[in-house]
Amino acid sequence: MKKVLLVGASKGIGKALAQIMSESYELISISRSSLDDLDNVSVHYSCDILKDDLPDIEKLDGLVYCPGSINLKPFTRLSETDFKEDFEINVLGAVKVIQKYQKALKNGSDSSVVLFSTVAVKMGMPFHASIAVAKAGVEALVKSLGAELSPGIRFNAIAPTITDTSLAEKILRNDAMKEKMRERHPMKSYLEPNDVAEMAEFLISDKSKKISGQVFELDCGIVTFKI
Repeated sequence: MKKVLLVGASKGIGKALAQIMSESYELISISRSSLDDLDNVSVHYSCDILKDDLPDIEKLDGLVYCPGSINLKPFTRLSETDFKEDFEINVLGAVKVIQKYQKALKNGSDSSVVLFSTVAVKMGMPFHASIAVAKAGVEALVKSLGAELSPGIRFNAIAPTITDTSLAEKILRNDAMKEKMRERHPMKSYLEPNDVAEMAEFLISDKSKKISGQVFELDCGIVTFKI
């Protein structure tokens, strides 16, 4: 059974992924929050990935880094601190985790790393300057490390459109806003956590073992189509 580390499995996409993978993988979790309602995780470590020392793990076959942010402000209201904080959680946190567990992943079998970007990197959207810059860094990291650490470790990213998680609760805070968001997308829908989690599980699995250095847009058509 493959051993996979989920960073940020306490809610949202990470929690959905833990539920999907629980029967087929040995799951290890790192998050600031407790996992009281997730008994499908074999081992859980409570820590702040940006501030605390990470636990030692000898062998891993997969790693999924879920922490992220949605910091939407006009450019004139974005401070240097906003840019630093978004970059820290989205990029430097991932860097810290990957560097810590690179050896463990090399000790694994057909190891795979999955990170998360956003459609705003490719599409260009108002008020997304800070988060788009940070997620562009995530995409660059995927391509650079995919090349550097091939063939031992695969790296891929998922770039979702808006997903109904706690991070997006201000954007989807009532029925009218949810309907407006659906209408913005050519497929007349936005994403649920399971939609993204299922793609992440595929990229961790051996079904994708010939795929690396890719960014997969789960966009409900908003980037790809103009209708």
